[in-house]
Amino acid sequence: MLPDYGKTFARWRAGAAGQWHDYTRHPFVEGLGAGTLPRTAFLHYLIQDYVFLTHFSRAWSLGVVKSETLEEMKICAGTVNALVNHEMQLHVKTCAAEGIDEDSLFAATEAVENLAYTRYVMDAGLQGDFLDLMAALAPCVMGYGEIGVRLKGSKSSDTPYADWIATYADPEYQAVCTSVGAMIDTAVARRIGDLAHAPRASGLQDRFNMATKLEVGFWQMGLNGQ
Repeated sequence: MLPDYGKTFARWRAGAAGQWHDYTRHPFVEGLGAGTLPRTAFLHYLIQDYVFLTHFSRAWSLGVVKSETLEEMKICAGTVNALVNHEMQLHVKTCAAEGIDEDSLFAATEAVENLAYTRYVMDAGLQGDFLDLMAALAPCVMGYGEIGVRLKGSKSSDTPYADWIATYADPEYQAVCTSVGAMIDTAVARRIGDLAHAPRASGLQDRFNMATKLEVGFWQMGLNGQ
Protein backbone atom coordinates (compact mmCIF):
# COMPACT_ATOMS: atom_id res chain seq x y z
CA MET A 1 0.00 0.00 0.00
CA LEU A 2 1.34 3.41 -0.98
CA PRO A 3 1.89 5.98 1.77
CA ASP A 4 -0.52 8.91 1.87
CA TYR A 5 1.26 12.18 1.19
CA GLY A 6 -1.80 14.18 0.15
CA LYS A 7 -4.19 14.35 -2.80
CA THR A 8 -2.08 16.69 -4.95
CA PHE A 9 0.95 14.45 -4.73
CA ALA A 10 -1.21 11.38 -5.45
CA ARG A 11 -2.51 13.12 -8.56
CA TRP A 12 0.98 14.06 -9.71
CA ARG A 13 2.32 10.56 -9.01
CA ALA A 14 -0.48 9.00 -11.06
CA GLY A 15 0.17 11.50 -13.86
CA ALA A 16 3.84 10.51 -13.99
CA ALA A 17 2.84 6.86 -14.60
CA GLY A 18 5.74 4.89 -16.10
CA GLN A 19 8.32 7.49 -15.14
CA TRP A 20 7.39 7.13 -11.48
CA HIS A 21 7.78 3.36 -11.71
CA ASP A 22 11.18 3.75 -13.38
CA TYR A 23 12.24 6.05 -10.56
CA THR A 24 10.99 4.16 -7.51
CA ARG A 25 11.80 0.70 -8.93
CA HIS A 26 15.11 1.54 -10.57
CA PRO A 27 17.77 -1.22 -10.47
CA PHE A 28 19.82 1.00 -8.14
CA VAL A 29 16.92 1.08 -5.68
CA GLU A 30 16.31 -2.66 -5.95
CA GLY A 31 20.01 -3.25 -5.35
CA LEU A 32 19.79 -1.27 -2.11
CA GLY A 33 17.01 -3.51 -0.84
CA ALA A 34 18.57 -6.76 -1.98
CA GLY A 35 22.06 -5.77 -0.85
CA THR A 36 23.46 -6.46 -4.33
CA LEU A 37 24.34 -2.87 -5.26
CA PRO A 38 28.12 -2.56 -5.75
CA ARG A 39 29.72 -0.54 -2.95
CA THR A 40 31.56 1.66 -5.45
CA ALA A 41 28.25 2.63 -7.05
CA PHE A 42 26.75 3.47 -3.67
CA LEU A 43 29.70 5.66 -2.65
CA HIS A 44 29.66 7.46 -5.99
CA TYR A 45 25.96 8.12 -5.49
CA LEU A 46 26.45 9.29 -1.88
CA ILE A 47 29.11 11.81 -2.86
CA GLN A 48 26.96 13.19 -5.66
CA ASP A 49 23.86 13.17 -3.47
CA TYR A 50 25.66 15.22 -0.82
CA VAL A 51 26.37 17.85 -3.47
CA PHE A 52 22.79 17.53 -4.69
CA LEU A 53 21.42 18.11 -1.20
CA THR A 54 23.37 21.36 -0.79
CA HIS A 55 21.57 22.73 -3.85
CA PHE A 56 18.29 21.08 -2.85
CA SER A 57 18.50 22.86 0.49
CA ARG A 58 18.97 26.16 -1.30
CA ALA A 59 15.88 25.42 -3.38
CA TRP A 60 13.85 24.75 -0.24
CA SER A 61 15.19 28.03 1.17
CA LEU A 62 13.78 29.68 -1.94
CA GLY A 63 10.45 28.20 -0.85
CA VAL A 64 10.58 30.49 2.18
CA VAL A 65 10.97 33.47 -0.15
CA LYS A 66 8.09 32.32 -2.36
CA SER A 67 5.76 31.54 0.57
CA GLU A 68 2.51 33.43 1.11
CA THR A 69 1.73 32.14 4.61
CA LEU A 70 3.57 31.64 7.87
CA GLU A 71 2.79 27.92 7.77
CA GLU A 72 4.44 27.60 4.36
CA MET A 73 7.49 29.41 5.68
CA LYS A 74 7.70 27.14 8.73
CA ILE A 75 7.47 23.92 6.70
CA CYS A 76 10.00 25.07 4.09
CA ALA A 77 12.42 26.18 6.81
CA GLY A 78 11.88 22.92 8.70
CA THR A 79 12.63 20.93 5.57
CA VAL A 80 15.90 22.80 5.10
CA ASN A 81 16.79 21.88 8.68
CA ALA A 82 15.93 18.21 8.08
CA LEU A 83 18.10 18.13 4.95
CA VAL A 84 21.14 19.97 6.29
CA ASN A 85 21.24 18.69 9.86
CA HIS A 86 19.89 15.16 9.46
CA GLU A 87 19.79 13.64 5.97
CA MET A 88 23.20 14.93 4.91
CA GLN A 89 24.76 13.51 8.06
CA LEU A 90 24.06 9.98 6.82
CA HIS A 91 26.29 10.75 3.85
CA VAL A 92 29.00 12.24 6.06
CA LYS A 93 28.99 9.24 8.43
CA THR A 94 29.05 6.61 5.68
CA CYS A 95 31.72 8.34 3.61
CA ALA A 96 33.89 9.02 6.68
CA ALA A 97 34.06 5.27 7.26
CA GLU A 98 35.49 5.01 3.74
CA GLY A 99 38.09 7.73 4.35
CA ILE A 100 36.17 10.55 2.63
CA ASP A 101 35.83 13.65 4.82
CA GLU A 102 33.07 16.28 4.64
CA ASP A 103 35.27 18.92 3.02
CA SER A 104 35.94 16.49 0.18
CA LEU A 105 32.22 15.84 -0.17
CA PHE A 106 31.41 19.54 -0.38
CA ALA A 107 34.17 20.13 -2.94
CA ALA A 108 33.28 17.16 -5.16
CA THR A 109 32.85 17.86 -8.88
CA GLU A 110 29.20 17.61 -9.90
CA ALA A 111 28.17 14.97 -12.40
CA VAL A 112 26.26 16.21 -15.44
CA GLU A 113 23.10 14.48 -14.18
CA ASN A 114 23.47 16.32 -10.90
CA LEU A 115 23.88 19.68 -12.61
CA ALA A 116 20.85 19.05 -14.81
CA TYR A 117 18.57 18.13 -11.91
CA THR A 118 19.57 20.75 -9.37
CA ARG A 119 19.56 23.62 -11.84
CA TYR A 120 16.18 22.53 -13.17
CA VAL A 121 14.70 22.69 -9.68
CA MET A 122 16.25 26.09 -8.97
CA ASP A 123 15.03 27.43 -12.30
CA ALA A 124 11.51 26.19 -11.56
CA GLY A 125 11.52 28.28 -8.39
CA LEU A 126 13.20 31.34 -9.84
CA GLN A 127 11.15 31.41 -13.03
CA GLY A 128 7.87 30.21 -11.54
CA ASP A 129 5.94 30.60 -8.32
CA PHE A 130 5.62 28.54 -5.14
CA LEU A 131 3.61 25.79 -6.85
CA ASP A 132 6.12 25.44 -9.69
CA LEU A 133 8.84 25.00 -7.10
CA MET A 134 6.86 22.45 -5.09
CA ALA A 135 6.06 20.40 -8.20
CA ALA A 136 9.78 20.21 -8.96
CA LEU A 137 10.76 19.41 -5.35
CA ALA A 138 8.08 16.83 -4.55
CA PRO A 139 9.46 13.82 -6.49
CA CYS A 140 12.64 13.74 -4.42
CA VAL A 141 11.05 14.26 -1.01
CA MET A 142 8.09 11.93 -1.42
CA GLY A 143 9.80 9.46 -3.72
CA TYR A 144 12.48 8.71 -1.16
CA GLY A 145 9.79 8.36 1.50
CA GLU A 146 7.88 5.88 -0.63
CA ILE A 147 11.05 3.95 -1.46
CA GLY A 148 12.10 3.85 2.19
CA VAL A 149 8.77 2.42 3.35
CA ARG A 150 8.68 -0.22 0.62
CA LEU A 151 12.29 -1.35 1.05
CA LYS A 152 11.94 -1.57 4.83
CA GLY A 153 9.27 -4.21 4.35
CA SER A 154 11.06 -6.14 1.62
CA LYS A 155 14.80 -5.65 2.18
CA SER A 156 17.22 -8.51 2.67
CA SER A 157 18.06 -8.96 6.35
CA ASP A 158 21.79 -8.65 5.64
CA THR A 159 21.76 -5.74 3.20
CA PRO A 160 24.66 -3.36 3.94
CA TYR A 161 22.34 -0.49 3.05
CA ALA A 162 19.98 -0.93 6.00
CA ASP A 163 20.97 2.45 7.47
CA TRP A 164 20.10 4.23 4.21
CA ILE A 165 16.72 2.50 4.09
CA ALA A 166 16.03 3.25 7.76
CA THR A 167 16.72 6.96 7.22
CA TYR A 168 13.84 7.29 4.75
CA ALA A 169 11.50 4.78 6.41
CA ASP A 170 11.96 6.53 9.76
CA PRO A 171 8.79 8.13 11.21
CA GLU A 172 10.58 11.47 11.38
CA TYR A 173 11.24 11.49 7.64
CA GLN A 174 7.75 10.18 6.93
CA ALA A 175 6.36 13.08 8.97
CA VAL A 176 8.26 15.49 6.71
CA CYS A 177 6.64 13.88 3.64
CA THR A 178 3.19 14.09 5.21
CA SER A 179 3.56 17.72 6.28
CA VAL A 180 4.95 18.77 2.90
CA GLY A 181 2.09 16.96 1.14
CA ALA A 182 -0.51 18.68 3.31
CA MET A 183 1.15 22.04 2.72
CA ILE A 184 1.06 21.50 -1.05
CA ASP A 185 -2.64 20.63 -0.89
CA THR A 186 -3.35 23.83 1.03
CA ALA A 187 -1.14 25.90 -1.28
CA VAL A 188 -2.95 24.59 -4.37
CA ALA A 189 -6.37 25.32 -2.87
CA ARG A 190 -5.26 28.80 -1.84
CA ARG A 191 -3.76 29.78 -5.19
CA ILE A 192 -5.72 27.99 -7.91
CA GLY A 193 -8.60 26.07 -6.29
CA ASP A 194 -9.49 22.64 -7.64
CA LEU A 195 -6.40 21.30 -9.41
CA ALA A 196 -8.48 18.92 -11.52
CA HIS A 197 -10.08 21.87 -13.31
CA ALA A 198 -7.32 24.46 -13.09
CA PRO A 199 -5.69 25.78 -16.30
CA ARG A 200 -2.31 25.35 -14.64
CA ALA A 201 -2.77 21.64 -13.95
CA SER A 202 -0.89 20.43 -17.03
CA GLY A 203 2.02 22.79 -16.48
CA LEU A 204 2.49 21.68 -12.89
CA GLN A 205 2.25 18.04 -13.97
CA ASP A 206 4.97 18.70 -16.53
CA ARG A 207 7.18 20.14 -13.79
CA PHE A 208 6.65 17.04 -11.66
CA ASN A 209 7.22 14.67 -14.58
CA MET A 210 10.50 16.30 -15.59
CA ALA A 211 11.83 16.20 -12.02
CA THR A 212 10.86 12.51 -11.86
CA LYS A 213 12.69 11.85 -15.13
CA LEU A 214 15.77 13.58 -13.71
CA GLU A 215 15.54 11.36 -10.62
CA VAL A 216 15.74 8.31 -12.89
CA GLY A 217 18.85 9.79 -14.45
CA PHE A 218 20.35 10.38 -11.02
CA TRP A 219 19.94 6.73 -10.03
CA GLN A 220 21.49 5.69 -13.33
CA MET A 221 24.39 8.05 -12.72
CA GLY A 222 24.97 6.28 -9.41
CA LEU A 223 24.79 2.86 -11.02
CA ASN A 224 27.20 3.90 -13.75
CA GLY A 225 29.65 5.05 -11.08
CA GLN A 226 30.70 1.50 -10.27
